[in-house]
Amino acid sequence: MTAPATPRNQPLGPGAILLWLVGAAAAFLLLFYLITVILRQMPDPIGPRADLFVEGAQITLQLTVVSGLIGLIIGVVAGIQKTSASWLVRAPANLFVWLIRGTPLLIQILFVYNALPPILKSIGLDVQLNEFWSAVIALALNVGAYNAEVIRAGILAIPRGQTEAARSLGLSGAQTMQTVVLPQALRLVVPPLVNNLVALLKDSSLASSIALLELTLAGQRVSSESFLPVPVLTTVGAVYLSLTTVMTFFTDQLERRVKIATR
Repeated sequence: MTAPATPRNQPLGPGAILLWLVGAAAAFLLLFYLITVILRQMPDPIGPRADLFVEGAQITLQLTVVSGLIGLIIGVVAGIQKTSASWLVRAPANLFVWLIRGTPLLIQILFVYNALPPILKSIGLDVQLNEFWSAVIALALNVGAYNAEVIRAGILAIPRGQTEAARSLGLSGAQTMQTVVLPQALRLVVPPLVNNLVALLKDSSLASSIALLELTLAGQRVSSESFLPVPVLTTVGAVYLSLTTVMTFFTDQLERRVKIATR
């Protein structure tokens, strides 16, 4: 007789994920409140410009979350393509990963902001991209390429016997990937995906190159106005550290919960 599932080996359900998301959102709201209170108590040039630092930190987090979610979708799609038996399916994903991983992120951000709209306009698509969405597109494509390699490795780590068993039961290739292979692969690759997300938060600082008022550009403006780079850069570094600390705490919790669910 099979023993009933215990709380330690129950699957990670929607309720647990929702609770994790609510906790993360509450933690970041509290963090922004504490940053605001602390920075406002600091002497010039930090205190009078505390709201500018907080606004920059909020945009940095928004960039990370939005581009991270889009990058995860891109990574899953490209990762599945790279494991296809057909070279026609693999080729676009291989080309995408090769281009993104072989060029600097700064160049990619500048290209999306300055070159992509004229290119789209030349083919009849009049698309206007502001600084935020230009940065989102570039960051999502960049992290998506790295996620694709992670997802590909996770898919290949699933024993081939499971795929063959699913196909023998009458499941199609798409059904086998969706219900058998991909859920297991995603659980295996949570740690590297989490690392990519934390790295993405820091890489978002390059969005300052297109005049997006995120945390780095906020610091640059205060530094150029006050001619006091040491306290400004120290403050910017401390805010980045607090953001990555909170994000790492919750991503570690998710990683631990996924490990428990797979036992």
